[in-house]
Amino acid sequence: MQAELLKIHPLNPEPRKINRAVEVLQNGGIIVYPTDTIYGIGCDLTNRRSVEKLCAILGIKPVKLDLSFICHDLSHISAYVKRIDTPEFKVLKKALPGPFTFIFESSTQVPKILGITKKTVGIRIPDHPIPRDIVKLLGNPLITSSIKNDDEIKEYTTDPEEIYEDFKHKVDLVIDGGTGGNVPSTVVDFTGSEPIIIRQGLGHFDEFAS
Repeated sequence: MQAELLKIHPLNPEPRKINRAVEVLQNGGIIVYPTDTIYGIGCDLTNRRSVEKLCAILGIKPVKLDLSFICHDLSHISAYVKRIDTPEFKVLKKALPGPFTFIFESSTQVPKILGITKKTVGIRIPDHPIPRDIVKLLGNPLITSSIKNDDEIKEYTTDPEEIYEDFKHKVDLVIDGGTGGNVPSTVVDFTGSEPIIIRQGLGHFDEFAS
């Protein structure tokens, strides 16, 4: 079956359309959606069958799962992270919502949800109303990956209609929230004694680390 293409206003998402996206997720669907960096592909974290389907689309085994969780706000994070110390929390409060993925040790809840052992988890709170509205209404994070391009020159696809052509037979819904970016999030590892930048992307961590 061909995926649905749904245009949603990037600044003022229409509640009816956010409801539609959540409905697809609740029915076990996979969606493509915009973020504050690049377009992502994801599903409801708590639906194991959907997670397996997402892994199949991405060509990875569930045991090798190394994807991020899209959360609505900081209070949403606590169930999935083992511990956030005060200095780290202060950084997160300043940097989020924003173009960062923060890696923490996962809580005991994560393996129970996914059915696999996962020592770490990447947390994203994008500065974009569409994914955050979806997650807020859904009540669960999205487990997500970036939409990558096989082209060696153009790593990330920015045109939602082009993304739709690529994914219309693989996913259930593609959200057109306008042209996406082509720079991914900055990934910061908080699992050690000092934060380490794993990947420099759109976000400038030094602005918030001092």
